[in-house]
Amino acid sequence: MNIFLKDVDSSNYEAVCDLEVFEGQEEYVACNMWSLVESHYNKGHTCKAIYQDDTPVGFLMWVQESPEQVSIWRFMVDKNYQKAGIGSVALKIALEEIMRTSNLKIIEICYNPQNPVAKEFYSRYGFQEVGMDEEDEDMLAQILL
Repeated sequence: MNIFLKDVDSSNYEAVCDLEVFEGQEEYVACNMWSLVESHYNKGHTCKAIYQDDTPVGFLMWVQESPEQVSIWRFMVDKNYQKAGIGSVALKIALEEIMRTSNLKIIEICYNPQNPVAKEFYSRYGFQEVGMDEEDEDMLAQILL
């Protein structure tokens, strides 16, 4: 299984927009199209397509919140490619790339506390829950470096 991240650009943005999760998972992830629009009009956003060989199978977006903090805002794997270990490999690659950020001290991610797999999945990569976000809607978890 050849999994890698590639910048979202004019060659693959449509394929990224076409990626979908299962019904019932939709409440846990934002629309990829909206995320790409958001990244276009705001600074510090990095958008990556998750590829398996030559096929886009997922999407990641992270934001440089400050010189010391990066937040992973979007992470999804298409419904046709879930449960194959792709998300695990992609998150590991993304974290390695994010950790190359100079002066980085915190990597954070938010997720719906009702998401049945999020806490266990993210904790395997060192994320520790620190409480609810400012809007009291999502759980905030961090890796402190």
